[in-house]
Amino acid sequence: MAEKWKKTALLVIDMQKDFIVPGSIMEVSGGQAIVPSVIKAVEVARQRGIVVIWVVREHDPLGRDVELFRRHMYGAGKAGPTSKGSVGAELVDGLVIDEGEYKLVKTRFSAFFSTHLHSLLQGAGINSLVVVGVQTPNCIRQTVFDAVALDYQSVTVIIDATAAATPEVHMANIFDMRNVGVKTPTLQEWCESSNQDIFQLLELDNVAAVHTTTMTSTTSAQILHHTTTFITETLSQSDFRRRLFSSFRRKFSLSDQITLKPLNLAAETLERAISTTNSTTQSSTLRLAEKLLLSHPENAFSSFLLSLIYGLCHRPVNAALCLLNIFYSDPSVARSEIAPILFEELFLFHLLPVLQWFTDQRSKILSSLLPDFSYDGDERSRSGEALAVSSTRLLSKMSGDQTSELKELERDFEEVLDENCRVFVGYLKQVLGDKEGIQSVSPPPLIFTKICNSEKEGCDAEEEIKVGDSGLKYGHDNPIWVEVERSVEFYSSSSSSKAKSSPVYPQRVSPNCFANQQRRKPSNSNSYSDLESSLNNNSTDSSSSESEPEIEEKNRKMASFEPNGPIQIQCQKQKQPISAVSSCSPDTLMADSDYLPGGGKHTPPKDFVCPITSHLFDDPVTLETGQTYERRAIQEWLERGNSTCPITRQKLRSTIMPKTNYVLKRLIASWKEQNPVLIPIQSESPIPGTDSSFSSMKPSSSPTSVISQATIDGTISELRLAITNLCMSEILKESETAVLRIERFWKDANMELEIQTMLSKPAVINGFVEILFNSVDPLVLRATVFLLSELGSRDKVVIQTLTRVDSDVDCVVALYKKGLMEAVVLIYLLRPSTLSLIEMDMVESLLKIIKKKDEDFSEMCLKPKTASVLLLGQILGGGEESNVSTVARSVVSAKAIESVVGSLEAQWAEERIAAVGILLRCMQEDGMCRNVIADKAELAPVLESFMGANDGERFEIVHFLAELVKLNRRTFNEQLLHIIKDEGAYSTMHTLLIYLQTALQDQCPVVAGLLLQLDLLTEPRKMSIYREEAIDTLISCLRNSEFPAAQIAAAETLLGLQGRFSSSGNPLTRAFLLKRAGLEKSYKTLMQVEQLSQIVGESEENLEEKKAANEWERKMAFVLVSHEFGLLFEALAEGLKSRYAELASACFLSATWLTHMLTVLPDTGIRGAARVCLLKRFVFIFKSSRDIEDRALSMLALSSFIHDPGRLVEIVLMIDIAVISEGIRELTSYIKDMLKGLRELKRSSALASEMLKVFSEGQDPSADLWNHKELIQVDCSINGEVMSITCFKDKIFSGHSDGSIKVWSGRGSLLHLIQEIREHTKAVTSLAVLPSGEKLYSGSLDRTARVWALGNEVHCIQVHDMKDPVHNLVVSNNISCFIPQGAGVKVHSWNNGGSKLLNPNKYVKCFALVHGKLYCGCNDSSIQEIDLASGTLSTIQTGSRKLLGKSNPIYAMQVHDGLIYSASTSLDGAAVKIWSASNFSMVATLPFMLEVRAMVVSSELIYLGCKMGTVEIWSKEKYNKVETLQTGTNGKVLCMAVNGDEDVLVVGTSDGRIQAWGLS
Repeated sequence: MAEKWKKTALLVIDMQKDFIVPGSIMEVSGGQAIVPSVIKAVEVARQRGIVVIWVVREHDPLGRDVELFRRHMYGAGKAGPTSKGSVGAELVDGLVIDEGEYKLVKTRFSAFFSTHLHSLLQGAGINSLVVVGVQTPNCIRQTVFDAVALDYQSVTVIIDATAAATPEVHMANIFDMRNVGVKTPTLQEWCESSNQDIFQLLELDNVAAVHTTTMTSTTSAQILHHTTTFITETLSQSDFRRRLFSSFRRKFSLSDQITLKPLNLAAETLERAISTTNSTTQSSTLRLAEKLLLSHPENAFSSFLLSLIYGLCHRPVNAALCLLNIFYSDPSVARSEIAPILFEELFLFHLLPVLQWFTDQRSKILSSLLPDFSYDGDERSRSGEALAVSSTRLLSKMSGDQTSELKELERDFEEVLDENCRVFVGYLKQVLGDKEGIQSVSPPPLIFTKICNSEKEGCDAEEEIKVGDSGLKYGHDNPIWVEVERSVEFYSSSSSSKAKSSPVYPQRVSPNCFANQQRRKPSNSNSYSDLESSLNNNSTDSSSSESEPEIEEKNRKMASFEPNGPIQIQCQKQKQPISAVSSCSPDTLMADSDYLPGGGKHTPPKDFVCPITSHLFDDPVTLETGQTYERRAIQEWLERGNSTCPITRQKLRSTIMPKTNYVLKRLIASWKEQNPVLIPIQSESPIPGTDSSFSSMKPSSSPTSVISQATIDGTISELRLAITNLCMSEILKESETAVLRIERFWKDANMELEIQTMLSKPAVINGFVEILFNSVDPLVLRATVFLLSELGSRDKVVIQTLTRVDSDVDCVVALYKKGLMEAVVLIYLLRPSTLSLIEMDMVESLLKIIKKKDEDFSEMCLKPKTASVLLLGQILGGGEESNVSTVARSVVSAKAIESVVGSLEAQWAEERIAAVGILLRCMQEDGMCRNVIADKAELAPVLESFMGANDGERFEIVHFLAELVKLNRRTFNEQLLHIIKDEGAYSTMHTLLIYLQTALQDQCPVVAGLLLQLDLLTEPRKMSIYREEAIDTLISCLRNSEFPAAQIAAAETLLGLQGRFSSSGNPLTRAFLLKRAGLEKSYKTLMQVEQLSQIVGESEENLEEKKAANEWERKMAFVLVSHEFGLLFEALAEGLKSRYAELASACFLSATWLTHMLTVLPDTGIRGAARVCLLKRFVFIFKSSRDIEDRALSMLALSSFIHDPGRLVEIVLMIDIAVISEGIRELTSYIKDMLKGLRELKRSSALASEMLKVFSEGQDPSADLWNHKELIQVDCSINGEVMSITCFKDKIFSGHSDGSIKVWSGRGSLLHLIQEIREHTKAVTSLAVLPSGEKLYSGSLDRTARVWALGNEVHCIQVHDMKDPVHNLVVSNNISCFIPQGAGVKVHSWNNGGSKLLNPNKYVKCFALVHGKLYCGCNDSSIQEIDLASGTLSTIQTGSRKLLGKSNPIYAMQVHDGLIYSASTSLDGAAVKIWSASNFSMVATLPFMLEVRAMVVSSELIYLGCKMGTVEIWSKEKYNKVETLQTGTNGKVLCMAVNGDEDVLVVGTSDGRIQAWGLS
């Protein structure tokens, strides 16, 4: 052994801190856990003298030599890779390179790539490698595969000293490496391999058993090796794992479903753990599954699941113990279905005495069947003529007593094996407990109690029979579950052949042999040929009619044993259970290509066997279709007039035989040399003993016809004749008649199993398909489809035969579309893919069948309507979204909804669930059908289907119910909820609660929403487990950022809980909140879109609905906000910050709704919690959102923090005396942020006006509520004075004294000059834009007025000669008014150019035109109103004389909201006066002492431009000054304007400056 280790090297790969230490940039999740194992492996290697080579990664610090695919991760300014001298390149703590050990640096996955490792190992004479380290799929795998490619004699990977990111990735790669010959022991097994090689059971030769006389004890290393291997393979093969789960589930009866439920849940949890890539999630999931299993009584299924869980958790001992528990709980299932290989490796050799004893007993029973032969005691040889006989021939001679005796013997044998398995489980557990090998644990004595009782031979029950004393010959085959065709050879005394050893274990025989023995007529023939013929004619191939579990169960209960004679064995080591193959299978008219003699790995490959003769090819020829046949067989087929390939039925272009396929022939010859005893005997003579009556019915053929050799004699000659005519007749009418006769036999015969067996063979199925292709008789076609459907529903092999050729399926679909409605059943049984169904374009035909009544169809294995519903459900459940949408619309438009609703009451749960899926998709596509479904559906059967459904189907049902209760009538919704709650055999709420705990993350919100609605049907209680669990789930999902889909689903579910829905099922939460926020127009628009205008009225019924909706909303809001003192508000606040717009929007609506509902709910302090969580978010949305509806909704929410909106003024006025709530105090701190938005909303929302009034009334006049920030100042002094300014959209127009007009861009905080025009020759005194915004008008002192077109560029389109200088200009659509050089006002017509003078007695200084009335401010301080239509003049303020020789003119005039604002000097004590436009009474004056030269009025403020360059800002509501702006110049403010949003003020001065201020 020491010599062996000198040629071995241990490669320790990448055990560096960068890859192992938690939190490192390149951390391998499983790396930290294996550090102790790697340390141990290095210690053992050093003790044994094994060369230790440390393989490490060291890169260029800038990452220039890393793999190309990740080179972008490194570079200047980025974290570097693992490099020499860095901390991350050091070995982890506990690992140190000793003197004499070698360090190898690599830069790629494989340690051999671009290194001298191979030459180093060759030079040291090393031919074996042991590998540890990280990580398995990359560096470990690449190194190992390179080592295998370089022909190292032995490559070993220690499975618990290597790791990957997840256990499943690790094990999958271990499995791949094991498949290329790499050894994969555990660390313990490898450490113990110096004293004892890993245990392996002896494997038998295929002909003779190996003799053993000694018995060795099992070690813990051996047990761990075998159990770990089994668990690893199970975890890496999902299909195998699911099959084992199914085997366990079949053992549970219907009454045990409650026990099975937690086991299924644990299995599903385990599957999720295996599939997840997140190690933390996997670990927590496995702990949950373990806890669930340990909390329930132990059984075989739970033990198996625990073994897999412990395997994933790297706890091999626990896994092994749980795996052994299966052999204790249910030994029969464990050794036959679950882990037969473990039974072989850990139990079988201990039980050889039991097998030997039973073989002897069986031989005694069968010895009387061979009176002509004698045995030699030692050699078990027999004299006589050599011939080969199937073991089933011997059984055919048994009497009824012998059969019963064999059955009883096998039952005893099974029970004894079970008991001994249990005993040896205890022994193996003891061995596992002795890890150090200190104790000597001896195998226990065998139990033979049942044998003694059954045989009554006086055997001492306490007798102990040691395995080592038996001196047995045994095989490595597991005789309990593998049933294959075996042959028995008898040799004459003159034969030179040596006697063959018999097997020491019982040989399985199909139970059908016993069943048929009872029906067989006595035979006078002693010929074994006759005996075999008789057996073959009466036997049945159970594999085609029964499921594999049923066959195995029958075999386990009824099997018997072969006689003890010189048997030539065909045996093999079976890694998995093999489906029982009857040794007395019936022959067929044309043999099934899947039927082969023998079994196991030595069975001739299917490609070596002719599909016609079922024999090995002798002269194979390959046709143009790619199918290969025996030359004589296919030649005879063609000579009979056929011109198609027998398998594919494609027409052959040439009937000339091709050359022999010598490649295949050589392969077969090679296989024969390796398996000489397995070559099946091929007789060229006709089968003897054939019934003459049947022979006369067969088509004429030569005595040596290969096809004739494949025909079968039968007991139902008429049926066989019909089958023959179906398959062989060249006359279509004969074949059609045969179909009708077969249909009659099927319906009338009692021996259905025999008929099914004969009809299920591929040749017969192909005959039926030929009828489908060629017949036009509806009766025949219907009968053919009926038979194929019946056969396919019972035997999956029939379906496999039909689906081998695509044209077969296409033919069935074509017939279905042409009106053969029954064909839909066969199409369903063919299980086409969803994509295929969509491509077949079957939806219209399916809907036709669904709308028909069941009475319209003949009785079949499956109702056509059922099949149609199932297929339609498949299309809607698995297609692309666009296809699903189209199909769902088709279902609705075809008015098939009511018919599908009828399937909710179907007897078959699968049909009910399919109908649920269809209706759900239809409601999602067209919610208007929801009312029809709710009105017609019986929900009790749906609720009962829930218990037996899988998780996906359960969610489908819950989702369907949740969608169904989205009716636009609240009272109807509550009626439906009562039905869901009260109907069904089980408590719906309890069922949903249990399901909620196991549902997927994105499914939980829907389940929780439905559960919460059911709980709310009664008045909310103080405590409800259903409510608490449902709301907790919604909050949990809402906060789980790892599952955005679950977050969105939770937010949308909350919206639906408000309880108001449109006719299409959409929640109306947003519409009703907008109405409450005062946006009636938006509310009505949404209601019209949802087609709900008809229920807006105030009828008695609608009032009842409104009352019910309000009451539901109140109850639901109360339970949501009261949960955990407003915990939901925290989750909603987090959702508002989400980067997913859909989630943020839903959370915003839910938060607004619940916050608003606080105003109608009793105040329990929750309002404070909501304020803390949401106030800032609502203010932010209010400030930043560009959507007026979102701002209105946030305003609605904010108003809730001020208690009763009707008392806002009163409450805010209490600020001065400090009697105010925290909500108001906090909210007032955001007043400055909110004022702008409130001012904008005031035009459309009364609530905004109310809040704005509150904030204005409640603040100190000196408070900085109206804050204007200077945006820009532009010097235009080169153009002279700024005479006029106007704003339109995002542009500002300025007129200058040099005649130029400038166009500015007003976006952002800067003024950008985009155009300058100079077409006027003198000062531009006026600029005006009509509300339509199409034209700009300018007036100038050059006696012209110009009209400008507004577009990308401003250009003049009209010039009007005004005859006088224009000092001021106002315009309407048809006329303009301007102030000329002298007295009066001139009115100019745009149409004809005419003008007239008004008010000639006054010198007008300024004016304003509103609704056809001209308001004039004159030099003498008088104000007149002129009605332009009638010419009537009214005086608002009379003029005054000059004071001290100075005039007191009106400099500015504005009309706004029915008030006239005039600005003058302050000589009479008030510079600004405000008049009523209706009765000319003075409303107010502004005590302003400066001279006002310009004025502009907005909805909230009055801006006054003064002579000294200042702008005073006054509150329009309270007439107090709120702010003063300084232009920074002594020039006069000549003109001012505000933009359309009233948030920007633009000022023009006499010194040529333009300044802009923004209202913030």
